[in-house]
Amino acid sequence: MKTSDFYYDLPQEQIAQTPIEPRDHSRLMVLHKDNDIIEHKHFYDIIDCLNEGDCLIVNDSRVIPARIYGYKEDTGAKIEFLLLKQLSGNRWETLVKPGRKAKIGAKFIFGDGLLKAEVVDIIDDGNRIVDLTCEDNIFTTLDKIGQMPLPPYITEKLEDQERYQTVYSHELGSAAAPTAGLHFTNELLDKIREKGVNIGYVTLHVGLGTFRPVKVDDVTKHKMHSEHYEVPKETAELIKATKANGKRVIAVGTTSCRTLESVAAEYGEIKACDGYTEIFIYPGFEFKVLDGLITNFHLPESTLIMLVSAFYGYDKTMKAYDIAVKEKYRFFSFGDAMAIL
Repeated sequence: MKTSDFYYDLPQEQIAQTPIEPRDHSRLMVLHKDNDIIEHKHFYDIIDCLNEGDCLIVNDSRVIPARIYGYKEDTGAKIEFLLLKQLSGNRWETLVKPGRKAKIGAKFIFGDGLLKAEVVDIIDDGNRIVDLTCEDNIFTTLDKIGQMPLPPYITEKLEDQERYQTVYSHELGSAAAPTAGLHFTNELLDKIREKGVNIGYVTLHVGLGTFRPVKVDDVTKHKMHSEHYEVPKETAELIKATKANGKRVIAVGTTSCRTLESVAAEYGEIKACDGYTEIFIYPGFEFKVLDGLITNFHLPESTLIMLVSAFYGYDKTMKAYDIAVKEKYRFFSFGDAMAIL
């Protein structure tokens, strides 16, 4: 299977630049697995697609405002850091632009001195390992001086940084939002619970690797990035009970999906655990947990559209994307959603 098999043509104007208000008024394409019927709805209609006893599994990771701008201590040259991963304490793996200014030992200042950084190592892919210094907690400091690391295809400024967080985000650690969850409001979640649908939480800290293109022609040769996940005991027990009762486990987003299927692949069941996953889901993958998937419309030739194709079927997925383009759906992080049920 070739990477080019997952290409589709998308007009630039259908790449959503700003989020819909309110959140649950985005459009929703409902894809029925059993009869291949496709319906066009709004996201608040998702409640009609769920049954009592089903469970939604959502990713409660919270995006760090990890893009910071500063200058080099000795020369005053401008610099941009994107904090990718907390390694230990205030030591972080960081993407630096321009990299030539960030040699080992180089020091930088951000936020009028609220945060300082020193490069301590350069790793194979060119990212820098940096030690950060600040008087406050690092996350408190980033809240003051940092910006949301929006994907490169979003060029408009985000006025409210909370719009790039899900309403249930809790665990700090992501470099990008688990965007399928952006459509939920607290009111919609309350209505879903009132219907008897359970909601379970997992944590997977989304890395920027989610935006990296697949650069090999042969899909099977692609190396996935590593991301940290955690499944709490309550969620593991909820999933087991849902399955035992013959009800559906529905993942909200590809990150929730990857978490569940990673655990099932490693342990043969869903259990409370944490670790790192590099699971790559593409057509031919055998799902052990998922009965349904709520997700956004993804980039052409991305690992995410490959995952959707694995769950729904390649031909049906590419047909659905063609329909979405013709029907003027909004695409990518701030775009519309699809539910495969």
